[in-house]
Amino acid sequence: MTVLLFPGQGSQFVGMGKDSYEASDDAKKWFDQADDQIGYKLSSIMFDGTDEDLKQTKVTQPAVFLHSIIRYYLHSENLQASAVAGHSLGEITALVANGVLSFSDGLNLVQKRSLVMQDACNDTEGTMAAILGLEDEKVEDICNGIDAVVVAANYNCPGQLVISGSIEGINIAVEVAKEQGAKRALVLNVNGAFHSPLMLPAQDTLQKTIEETTFNKPSCPIYQNVNGEATTDTELIQLNLIKQLTSPVRWTQTMKNMVADGHNEYNEYGAKVLSGFFRRIDRSLVVNQV
Repeated sequence: MTVLLFPGQGSQFVGMGKDSYEASDDAKKWFDQADDQIGYKLSSIMFDGTDEDLKQTKVTQPAVFLHSIIRYYLHSENLQASAVAGHSLGEITALVANGVLSFSDGLNLVQKRSLVMQDACNDTEGTMAAILGLEDEKVEDICNGIDAVVVAANYNCPGQLVISGSIEGINIAVEVAKEQGAKRALVLNVNGAFHSPLMLPAQDTLQKTIEETTFNKPSCPIYQNVNGEATTDTELIQLNLIKQLTSPVRWTQTMKNMVADGHNEYNEYGAKVLSGFFRRIDRSLVVNQV
């Protein structure tokens, strides 16, 4: 039994998915279906666009979703999954993989999510920063001590926490983190304060779409970002997905809970990001890139 893992924004790269498109008629069908549904040639941007093209939130999110879910479809025959999980955006991909969402509904949610988050980025200046080499509690204390919007956003792995908030708050936090012994504290090249209160307008808009979407009974549990815990309760899954845009991604807690629950083999679809985080938890775990 294998846990299925799906990466989020930041795992994109030029040429993503092109090998699958050229090698598989099924992949071509899914890419073409996605292009038709969202109304533009996303596949062309993925295959032949520039880094800058792919960095736009409204492009990045559907591109990462499409790349990961098609990799899963092509390489999961006879695979029995014990659970699924996804990092931020990847949580929607995970919900398609375990049957909670259809491919079409998943893509629709991702596209809507990307557009409302892009709007929030355009309306409110914000950014994020990676803090390396400090305990999570120390980083949380730094954020709490700053008189500006700055919060813990992505608990990626022990010793790596991404913070999010206003430009002022992030710049102050980075300097304080350096003063308090962080190995690295660097502002990221992103155009918004994801997983922070500054995403509240996006969350309010996305909530309606989530509530109007059909959530089916899952084939296996999903570990969700907002609490790092596994569930098969569709109402709870839906509620947690609504909360996700303004809540931290508790990936460190998710990984620890998975290991504690006895999962020891993992497949990451579409990138090699989450496997690196798992090595910080337990190097004996089997983590395959697919």
